Amino acid sequence: MIAKSCRMQPIHHRKEVESKRRWMASSIYSFCLLVMISLISSIGFAVMTKVGMPKWWYLQPNKTTKFYNPSKPAAAGIFHLITALILYGYLIPISLYVSIEIVKVLQAMFINQDINMYDDESGNPAQARTSNINEELGQVDTILSDKTGTLTCNQMDFLKCSIAGVAYGVGSSEVEIAAAKQMASEASNATNEKHGNLEIWDDQVDDFGTSKIEPENGVSSNEKKPKIRNFSFEDGRLMHGNWTAEPNVDTILLFLRILALCHTAIPEPNEESGGFKYEAESPDEVAFLVAARELGFEFCKRTQSSVFIHEKYTSGLPTEREFKILNLLEFNSKRKRIVIFERLSKDGRIYEDNTRKHLNEYGEAGLRTLALAYRKLGESEYNSWNIEFLKAKTTIGPDREAQLDHVADMIERDLILVGATAVEDKLQKGVPQCIDKLAQAGLKIWVLTGDKMETAVNIGFACSLLRQGMKQICISTMRTNLIGHDAKVAIKENMLMQISNASQSVKLEKDPHAAFALIIDGKALTYALENDMKKQFLSLAIECASVICCRVSPKQKAMVTRLVKQGTGKTILAIGDGANDVGMIQEADIGVGISGVEGMQAVMASDFSIAQFRFLERLLVVHGHWCYKRIAQMICYFFYKNIAFGLTIFYFEAFTAFSGQSIYDDWYMLLFNVILTSLPVISLGVFEQDVSSEVCSQFPALYQQGPKNLFFDWYRIFGWMGNGLYSSLTIFFLTIGILSDQAFRLGGQTADMAVVGTTMFTGIIWTVTLQIALTMSHFTWIQHLFVWGSIATWYIFLLGYGFSSPMFSRDEYRILMEALAPAPIYWVVTLLVATACNAPYLAHISYQRTFHPMDHHVIQEIKHYKKDVEDEIMWKRERSRARQETKIGFTVRVDAMIRQLKGRLQKKMYSLNGQNVT
Repeated sequence: MIAKSCRMQPIHHRKEVESKRRWMASSIYSFCLLVMISLISSIGFAVMTKVGMPKWWYLQPNKTTKFYNPSKPAAAGIFHLITALILYGYLIPISLYVSIEIVKVLQAMFINQDINMYDDESGNPAQARTSNINEELGQVDTILSDKTGTLTCNQMDFLKCSIAGVAYGVGSSEVEIAAAKQMASEASNATNEKHGNLEIWDDQVDDFGTSKIEPENGVSSNEKKPKIRNFSFEDGRLMHGNWTAEPNVDTILLFLRILALCHTAIPEPNEESGGFKYEAESPDEVAFLVAARELGFEFCKRTQSSVFIHEKYTSGLPTEREFKILNLLEFNSKRKRIVIFERLSKDGRIYEDNTRKHLNEYGEAGLRTLALAYRKLGESEYNSWNIEFLKAKTTIGPDREAQLDHVADMIERDLILVGATAVEDKLQKGVPQCIDKLAQAGLKIWVLTGDKMETAVNIGFACSLLRQGMKQICISTMRTNLIGHDAKVAIKENMLMQISNASQSVKLEKDPHAAFALIIDGKALTYALENDMKKQFLSLAIECASVICCRVSPKQKAMVTRLVKQGTGKTILAIGDGANDVGMIQEADIGVGISGVEGMQAVMASDFSIAQFRFLERLLVVHGHWCYKRIAQMICYFFYKNIAFGLTIFYFEAFTAFSGQSIYDDWYMLLFNVILTSLPVISLGVFEQDVSSEVCSQFPALYQQGPKNLFFDWYRIFGWMGNGLYSSLTIFFLTIGILSDQAFRLGGQTADMAVVGTTMFTGIIWTVTLQIALTMSHFTWIQHLFVWGSIATWYIFLLGYGFSSPMFSRDEYRILMEALAPAPIYWVVTLLVATACNAPYLAHISYQRTFHPMDHHVIQEIKHYKKDVEDEIMWKRERSRARQETKIGFTVRVDAMIRQLKGRLQKKMYSLNGQNVT
């Protein structure tokens, strides 16, 4: 654990550094501005020292020092440069770092407390494990996702099987059930059909997948039984020991024993049921063991060399059988198969054609398939192989795994096919809708899975990753008779040709709305990730709306993530749930772990954790959108207010012959960023909402403001800096112009430096506070308190500071009560300054909203005129205009299933009509 933590720490440090670069670049520009005006000030002071000081007799130029020596103006200018750098230091937003850290921590707290990302079933809330990259949640360009346990529940249900070429199981997958429901809906709307035909149609689809619609030669059961976890199989031909009456009883017996024997699970007594529950490395193994138990073969005990099975498939007592385990070839991500050798005495037959047909059907229904086979070994053949196996197993060094793979390949050949299984790993709740929303938000989604290509494609359709009208680009390695280096060269040339042809097809596509999907298998990906081909592969992949990588190892997941991140230079998010996803999560800019059944490795390596994939939509589309805009507006405003304040000091110094004197009291300057303007900025970064969370979800296209960086590009940054420059000029010259030549008090006295400085500072406080109020789109009572409380705090401080001891307050002694408050000109100047400074911003916003509105401006106008989500007709119309209509992939899969079922039901109706005529 210590080593793991040490390895993970630099990852988060890297992300922390990268997240600061966006505003650090702007800070560099502020520093350049600081140096520039400091140089101007020092040069101006040197000139005035040489030219002006001899004329100013009241300064006693004959009593010079090294700081004010007319004969050495260069030295005086250099010393003054230090003074200027200190005086103008407010141009650099040093307090911005502290404010951003506070805001990000509070944003993370709101993410953690979001009830809409709390999973009732597991009791796990969303968790922001770091607050350094909140704003990058709103700038994600590509999502790389694992499949099993991330998009799916990782809870396998044994649904169907094929034994000796015969299909068993009348249950239905999610796709098949959805197809039947849609068929029933279509039939009920088909008013032009005869009433009798409708009755037949409805009768056939009412209980689809349970009793009415059956596979060929299928037998179903109408008995209502309690739901068994991991077991949704239903077929009377195999249940209750009826399989003993089947023609291929020996093959069925072998099939069931393989399910009960070939695994690495551990049985544990189940006190509730009196049987056993199983702990296994894979949920597939649990489904197989539960299926074997329900069909009469209960795995009950394991020792180092034996497996014990309770066999009860007739009305007699159960028989305990012991099977000796000679060797175990464990699963690994490279071989992707597992074989256990037992002493078997039964032969089997090969039913390859029918089994392949059934496997294809199961794959089309989105099921996970596994073929079962065995091989009979002679004693001498096994002994010779076992010697090689023991050598490989006892090898020490880096070649051990390669030698084990070699001896496994020696024995895993000439197998005799027994049958196949089909288990359903159901999609998590809301996955298709979540992926559809993320696609509408403009995010590119890659799925990196260990499944074969056919299964991955079917799952892609089921979860909306693949949609109707998408043009699929499939890349795989060719088969060649060449060996060694020649084979590798031939395969790479073929791969390069496939990628080049696909890229050319994408470029020549005339339809601007055409969408492409890239599907590539693991072996082809191995070549595609090599240095001489990865650029061509990436250029093709980023042109596709969806990418599916099949048969991918954990190392390849990390390599793909690194390639996309480095090749595109955009923000990449990786999401997974298991230990095999840790590398991918750590390589991404943002790592999201799902706290599922695969342990906590992915969560511990992640930046954010959620309990269900569907919560990713809210994490990105809502919190990501908010955090990005809040941080962007907060940084821009910080530069604005510091420039508006800092440049007035420069103007006054130039006005006073670059004397180095500040017009403001030291306490004013100290409290400006720390107290008087800090809380409104924090409230902006924590509570600001351009639109509500419901609107973010209903208009996911708003998310694109983040990846396009519309609120923190150089145009906007320089715009805010220009606004600060204008405000500083207006504040200074308007205040100086009004107060310099007019009587300030009834007695005819003019304003002294303390009065001018305090009046000017009051104008700054009102200007920057009103500016942030105009910037906010959403107000809570906390924001009202912080914004208007900041102005009140200034007057309270000024009152208290004035009543303090004259030794402490000096020129500001009772300045508010005796000098400023009784003078109408003070209030007039404050009003004029605040109005003049914010009028251009109001004009700009009004013009933009009227003639060039942004997306959120339109939605804000709709809500302002009470046309909100309660107006369903208008809202649906606006939603349809705001996003591109697509037909999701789940519908495509359902439509295909409907066509198949319609054909079968049409045949049944013809048959029934023929019988009625007869």
